[in-house]
Amino acid sequence: MKLSIIIPAFNEERTITMVLKKLKALKIDSVDKEIIVVDDGSTDSTESEIRNSKFEIRNLKIFRHAKNLGKGAAVRTGIKNTTGDYILIQDADLEYDPKYIPTLVGSIKNGITVVYGTRLKRAPHLSKEEKRIRFLLHYFGNRFLSFLTSVLYGQWITDMETGYKLFPKAAVFNMKLNARSFEFEPEVTAKLLKKGYKILEVPITVNPRGYEEGKKLNTFRDGFKALWTIIKYRFID
Repeated sequence: MKLSIIIPAFNEERTITMVLKKLKALKIDSVDKEIIVVDDGSTDSTESEIRNSKFEIRNLKIFRHAKNLGKGAAVRTGIKNTTGDYILIQDADLEYDPKYIPTLVGSIKNGITVVYGTRLKRAPHLSKEEKRIRFLLHYFGNRFLSFLTSVLYGQWITDMETGYKLFPKAAVFNMKLNARSFEFEPEVTAKLLKKGYKILEVPITVNPRGYEEGKKLNTFRDGFKALWTIIKYRFID
């Protein structure tokens, strides 16, 4: 099996090299991998950090947007340029540790072809991840959006917004994806479910970064976009 790992990156000069090193070192039995980085119009040294890594990493493909278009647009560029049988999204900020990728890939069996890494099969960690009110709002917002997705699409999901999504290239290559930003997560989930794919969730833990460290998600703006996306694609393609 060949796995295409897509990394959308915007102004991630502090972490992109470490992500690439972790992915280079990643070994998965019977799986060949390619790494596709889409620099989404970064204005810091992200591009040069990626270019420097190209000489060390086999099967590293680099694409660049002339201006910032958003995570969804970057992922779509990545999908168009994959050659693997399966696609996995890896954020560039190290919130998600690549050590979980073999577990996600190993869960593909017995008709299960779509695997999500869920952060939310748990109560809120009030002394850790959710100790700040903004992240507590994220937790309950994500739980609500996932519950709504479960109700509207008929399959129980605890973490629709997770960044760790693994799916067959065949499932999305000809899928009409419109998202430009973080609404990619609900759109691709909605359309996978409407096509009849069953999603297996595998528990993972993350190391969430704060806004002072460069976190880009806007709690209310992106939350309302996700809500509208979930509802909209239940009734249209």
